[in-house]
Amino acid sequence: MNLLLWVALPYVSVAILVAGTIWRYRYDKFGWTTRSSELYEKRLLRIASPLFHYGLIFVILGHVMGLLIPESWTKALGVSEDTYHWTSLIGGAIAGIAALVGLGMLIYRRRTTGPIFSATTRNDKLMYVLLGGSILLGVLVTIVENGILGPYDYRQTVAPWFRGIFTLRPDPDLMTGIPWLYKFHVLFGMLLVILFPFTRLVHAFAAPVKYLFRPYIVYRTRGDAGPGAREPARGWEPVTRARR
Repeated sequence: MNLLLWVALPYVSVAILVAGTIWRYRYDKFGWTTRSSELYEKRLLRIASPLFHYGLIFVILGHVMGLLIPESWTKALGVSEDTYHWTSLIGGAIAGIAALVGLGMLIYRRRTTGPIFSATTRNDKLMYVLLGGSILLGVLVTIVENGILGPYDYRQTVAPWFRGIFTLRPDPDLMTGIPWLYKFHVLFGMLLVILFPFTRLVHAFAAPVKYLFRPYIVYRTRGDAGPGAREPARGWEPVTRARR
């Protein structure tokens, strides 16, 4: 079971993520969108969308700092364990709660706005369950395991296991004794990675890079006729003088 969960499943999820994203890009370019619903409701969206997206950005940055940067590096920079712990606890809790509240508002908006709810697919509902569950478990891990019961030093277990996936040497024994909240959080994360390319979340890979290098749009007037005027159609020229 340890080999299945902590060795096989990570590589399966990464393979599906890469293959699914390539397939989606080649065969479903027109579906590569968030299917924006701003036209139907804007009041909640103005608050919920920034709250969710900015919270999620800081959540991702926190994961990058905690999982990819070894503990020896932060110690070499003079960051003590207490400083790192409290920064991770406070910053992670704020970012996670912001993302969770924003997501909750987006789900409430989708459920209570008729046209938006009608356009919600089963795929969307499953995506919201996995995304919301993953964020909620992350908040519980931060507050409960690292705050109330902790601190728990995941940089000695989860982080080396995670880096081992990319070096092709994952050690399943590192994940054996970790708290159950961590295990469920990691499992939800891998399931979300598997589903990622087949949902609207794939728009995260659609950064408008070409927009920065597109040529300027040149607007020209139509001569002396004034802006927006048209040339008269042939056969309908105005009569300027009487014919003899």
